[in-house]
Amino acid sequence: MAHSVPPARRSTELPPVHGAVICVAAPCLVISPEHGQLTGRGIDGIYRSGRRLLSRCVLRVGGRDPVAVQGRSLGSDRAAFTATVRTGAEAGPDPDIGVERVRHADGTERITLRSFAARPMRLPVEVSLGTDLAELAAVAAGRTGPELPAGVHAAGLRWSTGEAQAVTVADPAPDDALASAGLLRWQLELGPGESRTIELRTTQDRTERAPAGQVANPLAEGRAEGDDPRVEAWFRTSVEDLGALLMRDREQPGDAFAAAGVPWRLGLAPAESLWAARMALPLGTGLAAATLRTLARTQTAGRGPDAGKIPGPLRGAGPQLPPGCTGTEATLAFPAVLAEARRWGMPEEEVARLLPAAEQCLEWLRGALGRDGFLADPDPGPRRCETQAHAHRAALLGADLLAGCGRAGAEEWRQWAAVLRERFRAAFWIDGPDGGRPAAALHPDGRPLPRLTGAAAHLLDTGLLGGGRLAPGLLDRVRTEQLARLLGAPAMDSGWGLRSMAFREPGHNPFGHRSGAVRAYDSAVAVAGLAQAGFEKEAAGLLRGLLDAAESFGYRLPEMYAAEQRTVGSAPLPHPAACRPAAVAAAAGVHALTALAGIRPDAPAGTVALVPLPGAPLGALRFCGLRVSGEPFAARISRLGLAMVEEAADALQLGG
Repeated sequence: MAHSVPPARRSTELPPVHGAVICVAAPCLVISPEHGQLTGRGIDGIYRSGRRLLSRCVLRVGGRDPVAVQGRSLGSDRAAFTATVRTGAEAGPDPDIGVERVRHADGTERITLRSFAARPMRLPVEVSLGTDLAELAAVAAGRTGPELPAGVHAAGLRWSTGEAQAVTVADPAPDDALASAGLLRWQLELGPGESRTIELRTTQDRTERAPAGQVANPLAEGRAEGDDPRVEAWFRTSVEDLGALLMRDREQPGDAFAAAGVPWRLGLAPAESLWAARMALPLGTGLAAATLRTLARTQTAGRGPDAGKIPGPLRGAGPQLPPGCTGTEATLAFPAVLAEARRWGMPEEEVARLLPAAEQCLEWLRGALGRDGFLADPDPGPRRCETQAHAHRAALLGADLLAGCGRAGAEEWRQWAAVLRERFRAAFWIDGPDGGRPAAALHPDGRPLPRLTGAAAHLLDTGLLGGGRLAPGLLDRVRTEQLARLLGAPAMDSGWGLRSMAFREPGHNPFGHRSGAVRAYDSAVAVAGLAQAGFEKEAAGLLRGLLDAAESFGYRLPEMYAAEQRTVGSAPLPHPAACRPAAVAAAAGVHALTALAGIRPDAPAGTVALVPLPGAPLGALRFCGLRVSGEPFAARISRLGLAMVEEAADALQLGG
């Protein structure tokens, strides 16, 4: 199902992609350099379902290479590349031909040539094409073979191996096609001010255009607007990128999930896909329902120790800790996301179908605790602080789900969570003269790892219960306040978002994916958690930094970026191997911005509460096109931080 780079190679051999212009409409993907010419080198190319259909597409006009002027994204699934050509027909330094190439994720490219010359010209145009039909994993690892020989096919060229083929056809048909050189040629007549367009279509077969974007989008077309115009751009881009990453489940094509990210993880990643669906709940419950169904079909059956667990690969945790298990994270998230989706209005019949899988997740959790009462990840291994937070949330929201659906066991899980709270506060909190901090993890022998990391933000993310209430957290109020101060201090707040590890911790690396870089997902979790806990200053500071970073990255936040301390005139630095777009980074924009409104629905009870962040740190805001109880929902926050519901389902009453 997933077309991903093997984990063993992911840490050391990924080529840089931070300067690439990426178009995605899963499972279609195009990676272009900023100048737009696909040269056949590196990772650039047109891909579908993890295979490179075209690696070389070099344009020459009048025997010259166009001079690149600008490459820019036009949206999640298309990009434009502008260039000029000076043919020498006119005296002086000015170019006399403009070139505009618009490239789509589905493999379509339109090349438009416009004449600026004062008299007619006959213009030779050549497009050099080639491919290796390599898998993305092989491309990333530098293990591709030579280009394949081409054959002439109707109005273009064709390449094939025993297991794959690709076809590029042109409209209008070329005047000449040289298979041995992979070359298409035209002679175009251009009068003054006239333009001509050549369309290239690269597909896997001879006749059909690549069916990009066929997945029915379960996300509402929500919008945000406000005093700060960047809010609208960030929210819109986040929603578009989430939609572009949607993929079908092969077992049930009617179910869609968000692929983890491009270019490396264009497939199902249990934890990331589930977290993205959770953060997108303000856009409706459809994505959460489909993702939960997809993961339920992978759940381990039987009676062994893994019964009820959702399988997932290991994920690097930086130099401080061994890799963690994404399956553990997804298994703990499953009942929590189902419980919250029910509060946002998932139909009860859908909840009922997914409830057995949620109960199996909880049963796995019951049997997975170690003798010390904590959950190792993986076992045997460290007891990570965020894993305990995920387990605590699963227990409390799972109890809420069981009680709401009339199933047994709710009170038992509430007591289980209360015991974990007491145990966590005794073992994980490291006292100190500055007020102390949570340990990043406990070693199997009980020794704490005294590192302050961005994972601590998950201690603030308690989850939504009935009546607009939030579940209690693992920390008491005093320690929650101390954690809020730590997350809002310069050691953790880089000015562009939350660092994954505090600045002065041993082993800090501003580019380290778990040892210092800003992770958009953890930053958004911190913003929402701080806002829900009432820490306005810290939440607002992190949110402004994320918004500034989003603007710097064209409102498409990468999954991580370097956390050099912000100074006057500085900008966030891209991580060369980061996925962009990435599901959790895209959903982070929705999650962080809607946290300002503090929307707390309880669809089964027919209520919705608004608890906005006081002070309105981004000024007045309006959200519309959201979904609560399956109906459109709109809310406005004034410059004074007062909230008002403008549109909601008739059955909903405004709660307190």
